[in-house]
Amino acid sequence: MAEKICVAVRVRPSISEESPSGTFWKIEDSRISLHKLHGTPISGLSYAFDHVFDESCSNSKVYELLTKDVIHAAVDGFNGTAFAYGQTSSGKTYTMNGSLNDPGIIHRAVNDVFQKIQMISDREFLIRVSYMEIYNEEINDLFAVENQKLPIHESLERGIFVAGLREEIVNNAEQVIKLLESGEVNRHFGETNMNARSSRSHTIFRMVIESKGIDTGSGDYSSSDAIRVSILNLVDLAGSERIAKTGAGGVRLKEGKYINKSLMVLGNVINKLSNGAKQRAHIPYRDSKLTRILQTALGGNAKTSIICTVAPEEVHVEETKGTLQFASRAKRITNCAQVNEILTDAALLKRQQLEIEDLRRKLQGSRSEVLEQEILKLRNDMLKYELEREKLEMELEEERRSHKEREQRIRDQQLKIENLSSLVSDGDRSSSQDSMKESPKDECNDFKTPCFKETSNNAFVAKRSNYSELPDFSPLPDSFSNVADEDTWFKMNKGYIADLDSLQTTPARKVQSFPPQDITPDCSNDNYKLELQNLKTQLELVIKEKVELQRKHEEEVQINSRLMGEICELKQELDLSNNSLESSKQRYGNLEREFQKLKEERDSLLQTVSESSKNITFLTDQKENILKDLNCEVQRRKDLEVEIKQFSVAFASRQRSLASIHGEFKSKIEKLRAENLVRY
Repeated sequence: MAEKICVAVRVRPSISEESPSGTFWKIEDSRISLHKLHGTPISGLSYAFDHVFDESCSNSKVYELLTKDVIHAAVDGFNGTAFAYGQTSSGKTYTMNGSLNDPGIIHRAVNDVFQKIQMISDREFLIRVSYMEIYNEEINDLFAVENQKLPIHESLERGIFVAGLREEIVNNAEQVIKLLESGEVNRHFGETNMNARSSRSHTIFRMVIESKGIDTGSGDYSSSDAIRVSILNLVDLAGSERIAKTGAGGVRLKEGKYINKSLMVLGNVINKLSNGAKQRAHIPYRDSKLTRILQTALGGNAKTSIICTVAPEEVHVEETKGTLQFASRAKRITNCAQVNEILTDAALLKRQQLEIEDLRRKLQGSRSEVLEQEILKLRNDMLKYELEREKLEMELEEERRSHKEREQRIRDQQLKIENLSSLVSDGDRSSSQDSMKESPKDECNDFKTPCFKETSNNAFVAKRSNYSELPDFSPLPDSFSNVADEDTWFKMNKGYIADLDSLQTTPARKVQSFPPQDITPDCSNDNYKLELQNLKTQLELVIKEKVELQRKHEEEVQINSRLMGEICELKQELDLSNNSLESSKQRYGNLEREFQKLKEERDSLLQTVSESSKNITFLTDQKENILKDLNCEVQRRKDLEVEIKQFSVAFASRQRSLASIHGEFKSKIEKLRAENLVRY
């Protein structure tokens, strides 16, 4: 069934004696509004809530009207959340923790939970508590200071939870209060201009309440009944603050930035949730650790109450407006809370051993307090083992995932190295081809035409260029009727393949089939000069090509050296990755050994529990035998009392008969004496 979040506003007592000069806040029943000094209300600044508490209100009244129903619903199986929101120094911590004379919501809730449990006789309860803080967007365990920077996980069975958070199984409110006091010592506090003891972190005190019905006919647990598992979150938020007012700097400034950021995300989440389901877009729960942990409480399966604390001073009017606007948006949020029943073995109460449950049932009403403490200790040990096992499983899963990522990265690096090696080999082959191109042009006279042979497959080495023109004259007698095959060309030119389009050809000369006979000496000299000029031009072109090829060769050498350097760096990265992989394997082996050790400890613990159960069974048998003997003795005593009563009655009747005989005898003696006196 859908229901609204319960929202209340609490105004703390004023700490300044100055009277307001312009405006003041006025409280009327469940409404708070801003008024001018002469009493005229300011339009648009009037807010109505479920409850509005003035300066004289106590924590007891706040708890009774706002939070008590949520606490009782948590005992009945509903998830519940209560938290305080407001600016710094507005009274949030006092509302949640209170004082010795007036305890806060957390202490009253703890006492109320155990009082209500004592009144329920048809269900068996198991309660475990945890205490965490969110400091600079990092989750720390207040019960165990070594557990820091804890991650948030989500599963189908447990929902959203903080991995590695220490939990304690408790039996009474006194144990919880002691744990709270020990955790409060580890919390981060600081001094600012507005507060001598300012909370620098958000804290979440969590109670997990599990219960199972008891079959009243047999006095044992009902195996068909589902287990109720409810989560109660009691949250004390750090206050929003302005740097100009708090005078924060250094560490305090950094803390304030993280606090304001998380509260801003909380405000954004509340704003989106208040728009309704149809207009609701993506809700940024994951933008903050606080909203991620409280995701179910803010917009899901939970009964939620919010107490917004404000300061009445005129200097804090703007901050108070922001708090009241936040409360107004929260008032429009609708949750659908329902009883959380689990039929699987996910509940801790169902997973723990039946011997412990039988032991606890047998000890109810007896005076074996030492054994009760032993049971509580065994429960806590099993809970610690469960948490440690989950932590190791998550670490193993993370290690396996990182191991797969490293292997994939190594494969990618190996593939990259192979590609670079192929590029280097291609570069070497191209440079060798360029050098082979250079050699025929440097030594034109040493060029030899291949030995032409007739081939059966008519394989051509090179085709005619597309840019070459048809000849204007007949070819020489040695025609190109037969072209060298590919194998012969490769053997003659060491693998070089000619590219006719890229070669610089010399100017064409007309060649006749038969040399002319009427050439004069002058014409021969002109032809020689022209041929010499052509040779010089060809030589210059060859020199230019040689310089260009040398430049390209130097560039290829530089590229090869750079590629070799990259290959060396990749090999070093590969070596580092292999070392990391080896260390990961060692760590994985260590985790496996630790897991095995914990398993052995669990087995020994279970053996201890079994032995304790046997001892309890033996003691119970002895007790039953003693009770039987005692009952026999009591029966004998009753029989003796009956016989004594019968003997007393018989003795009394005998005594009466003797008394009557004695009287008769005495009277006869007196009579005889009287007769004797008469005779004499």
